[in-house]
Amino acid sequence: MAGVMLITGGSRGIGAATARLAAQSGYKVALNYVHNKTAAENLAREIGGVAIAADVAVEKDVLRMFQEVDKLGRISVLVNNAGIVDRSARVDEMTAERINRMFAVNVTGSFLCAREAVKRMSKRHGGAGGSIVNLSSVAARIGAPAMYVDYAASKAAIDTLTLGLSKEVGPEGIRVNAVRPGVVHTEIHATSGDPERADRIGKGAPLERAGEPEEIARAILWLASEEASYVSGAILDVSGGR
Repeated sequence: MAGVMLITGGSRGIGAATARLAAQSGYKVALNYVHNKTAAENLAREIGGVAIAADVAVEKDVLRMFQEVDKLGRISVLVNNAGIVDRSARVDEMTAERINRMFAVNVTGSFLCAREAVKRMSKRHGGAGGSIVNLSSVAARIGAPAMYVDYAASKAAIDTLTLGLSKEVGPEGIRVNAVRPGVVHTEIHATSGDPERADRIGKGAPLERAGEPEEIARAILWLASEEASYVSGAILDVSGGR
């Protein structure tokens, strides 16, 4: 049964595809953004949802965001999708500022959002249960050498968050899973300074192509749904066989 879904980083790419599919499935959708207000608000109007500006790495922003989500009703699904990547670099070229920001958004942000979702979903806190879907990456398995080992390490932390939290809150009615995408056609590759990366690397997957955001979104919606009612602590590779 659909309810209220919060998607962080929901204005573009996998987040936007998930928002559209969630709305089609009957969810009330709150989509979070940081910079792209126009895209977020246009998407919110398109799907009948709400757009909420917040930096998930900033605790007060997260608290305010969840207060806004509360106005839609009790949250039933959190999709921890917000994440950043930087330009390709070796570890011996990385600054502390880059590494700290990577972990602040990708790891601390996911922890803070999961914390607030648990407070609302957990039967221990008077909730009715729910589902958390984290976005990892196949980079967590392959390490992304000479590209962004920091990003890969942050996604490995998401895998561990998924496993640990699923065991912690499973008895309280919350399922926690992760989707681990391979290379996908999104704007994140341009951010890393390599806009052709998806097509180039995608050809090396057994399916010989990069994925589409909608293909990742379908996996997220399945994990969030009652069709996956006995799935928790799972990390699902959606990577074209890579």
